[in-house]
Amino acid sequence: MISHPILTLTLNPALDMATEVAEIIPGHKLRCSEPQLDPGGGGLNVSRAIKALGGESLALVAIGGLTGDRLAGLIRAEGVTFLAILGPGETRQSLTVTEGASGKQYRFMLPGPLWGEAERARVFTLLRSTARPGGLSVISGSQPPGVPVDFPAALAASMPESRVVLDTSGPALTEAVRRPIRGLDVLRMDGEEGEALAGRPLPSREATAEFAQSLVRAGVARTVIVARGAEGNVLADQDQRLFATAAKVQVRSTVGAGDSFVAAYVLARDVQRLLAECVVSAV
Repeated sequence: MISHPILTLTLNPALDMATEVAEIIPGHKLRCSEPQLDPGGGGLNVSRAIKALGGESLALVAIGGLTGDRLAGLIRAEGVTFLAILGPGETRQSLTVTEGASGKQYRFMLPGPLWGEAERARVFTLLRSTARPGGLSVISGSQPPGVPVDFPAALAASMPESRVVLDTSGPALTEAVRRPIRGLDVLRMDGEEGEALAGRPLPSREATAEFAQSLVRAGVARTVIVARGAEGNVLADQDQRLFATAAKVQVRSTVGAGDSFVAAYVLARDVQRLLAECVVSAV
């Protein structure tokens, strides 16, 4: 029995639109299938997957404008428990187009609205009232324009007694490695991000595991997870390196795959399972 819902934070959510077209041809009007609309964004996707797996979460989601209202309606329709953070402007949108002829998927991500001091202050106020001592808190997804590069560190610092999982990218990820966040429980990244941080290719799972464990031993996080696409995930803590490979299936969409991994992982972590057991649950 989970004592407290897992907390997720999504500062730059998106109204995800997915459609299909027979073939992508430059310069032509392309007739698409009826679009599928879904709520999207790192932490929100984690909460959706947690619900699908039978767990409980509380999603803190920045909502803005008419697009944000529509996003909130979709979240409610799925039965995900959430609290809205009043965000600036309009919540962003994203578009995923699958080409029927090739099966290839094209993903277009629009930027989010610019954040100011008022929005940042609202996040800290809400975190202080919702984070629970010993509970798991997932900070996931891109950071919105206007927040400082060390914003995830400040968010984690506002939850000193929580077990914080950080899954971000770009400058925020680089900063989290360059200036480790005190007490960070888990840091997750993909393989390309790992190579950029390492400053060299990581051609094998073993090379990736060595890099991940070097981050742990440098104090970056207690556990580091690096996704290697179809090869699975590499996890390392102070004492062990683990490789997780999922069953081979036909890929229909890669949207939210990493978030689903995180959801299953934190659900297992929340009931104090061993790291290896968490890995098995996640794949």
